[in-house]
Amino acid sequence: MADRETRPTTVWSRPERGARGPAPERSRHEITGAALALADAEGLAAVSMRALAQRLGTGPASLYRYVGSRDELLDLMADAVAGELDLSAAPSGDWLGDLVGLALQSKAAHTRHPWLPELNDRRGEVLGPHAIDYLDHALAVLAPAPGTSRQKLEAIGLLGGLATLFARREAMAAAGEGSGAGDPPAQAAHLAAVAAEGRHPHLLAALTTAGPAERDALFERLLRRLLPAMLG
Repeated sequence: MADRETRPTTVWSRPERGARGPAPERSRHEITGAALALADAEGLAAVSMRALAQRLGTGPASLYRYVGSRDELLDLMADAVAGELDLSAAPSGDWLGDLVGLALQSKAAHTRHPWLPELNDRRGEVLGPHAIDYLDHALAVLAPAPGTSRQKLEAIGLLGGLATLFARREAMAAAGEGSGAGDPPAQAAHLAAVAAEGRHPHLLAALTTAGPAERDALFERLLRRLLPAMLG
């Protein structure tokens, strides 16, 4: 199994199964779905090739016929979550409203899969086909917006950071961790991005202390303030 730094290809650049050998008994889609269910139930640390094989009722060696390593499995999992976002609606022309809608979908996906930030922290910048579709769709939404291509990519990155930030806080609240009061102090993209890194728990709490409905409203307010400032 090649290390990520020396691996010359991604899992999507190879056929799902080689042309030789017996007919496939599994599929990457099935294996990825089982890995998602395992992570949802027990956390990302529980996802190993051995545990996944046990869940599927097969031997670990058989899984390597479809997925070359655990790193590749994580790539498939991340892209499967990206595929949960509904990109079917054409851009309406209201780029800010459309982008906020995408951000709310992203936050919901992070809330459904609380292990996702940890996975993304480990993976680096591997983009699968669903993630590329999302990026292209977001850029299409931003076509009428002011700003350079670089600024638009940064704005899309901010969406992911804030989605992670708020989803993490909701997971903490659901677990009974963290409480406090006060209005969110974040009025600029820099502060929101710093908080989204997850290394400042008090700032995180200040930004997101509220009930679920209030957090959704706060999330949308932050986006509607920050995005025009980034692209103006």
